[in-house]
Amino acid sequence: MSENVSRIVSARVVDPGAIAAAAARRVKATSVLGAHGKAMIIAADHPARGANAVGGDPTAMADRFELLDRLCVALERPGVTGVLATADILEDLLLLGVLDGKSVFGSMNRAGLAGSVFEIDDRFTGYDAEAIAAMGFDGGKMLTRIALDDPATPAALSETARAVNELNDRQLIAMIEPFLSGWQDGRIRNDLSTDAVVKSVTIASGLGRRTAYTWLKLPVVEDMERVLASSTLPALLLGGEVKDPEAAFASWGKALQQPTAQGLVVGRSLLYPAGGDVAGAVDKAVSLL
Repeated sequence: MSENVSRIVSARVVDPGAIAAAAARRVKATSVLGAHGKAMIIAADHPARGANAVGGDPTAMADRFELLDRLCVALERPGVTGVLATADILEDLLLLGVLDGKSVFGSMNRAGLAGSVFEIDDRFTGYDAEAIAAMGFDGGKMLTRIALDDPATPAALSETARAVNELNDRQLIAMIEPFLSGWQDGRIRNDLSTDAVVKSVTIASGLGRRTAYTWLKLPVVEDMERVLASSTLPALLLGGEVKDPEAAFASWGKALQQPTAQGLVVGRSLLYPAGGDVAGAVDKAVSLL
């Protein structure tokens, strides 16, 4: 990876325009879905929110060289259809030339830093719809925590709705990742009960003046049949950090049988699997599709 890093740094110092040039010549994906009929998207937008921990290592994702190496391995695996990340990471991947034929999603709101007192006030500090369109990407993702006990929630919902409108106007996918959240012991906790996830889905589905290009990114919880029956919007299943890989893969496979489930968006559990075999973990996830 050291040679690749040198290439990236050299371009950023000597020829910053190389990033836009790489985006312009990138071969775009013909569909968000792969030959298997589902999406398999690798997520890597965690560091911009200060969420660098994987398992017991609090700084695992903070090593950018290693993260890029793992992303390159994952993106080369058959059946992987796309990637989700912030501008800094996607630009590195463009310079490395590994995004041809992949769907690309830009992460939009990253101001709700993990563990902060302003975590719900998740302002849009990353991509906007204009930049996503200019780069030739497929859509944008917004994390939307709905905290009924936090007065910053209406502003967060309003900002999400604005992004949904701007993406829909450009016929780009607006990927909403909703959670019903609350403050516990000074930290935001997401409620992963079935009822709470259903409620978050019904709220998120109604955001914006158009929803023709709106998709959902949802956690896999108990009774996913009921969760996925709460909206007709296409849904991608969120992997999250996995403690029991076998149980997680089984639950993903079951949820993928539902008609609105269109694939997986998985990050840390595939990029940093137990045992370190990125290719093996990705291949197993693809096999579920």
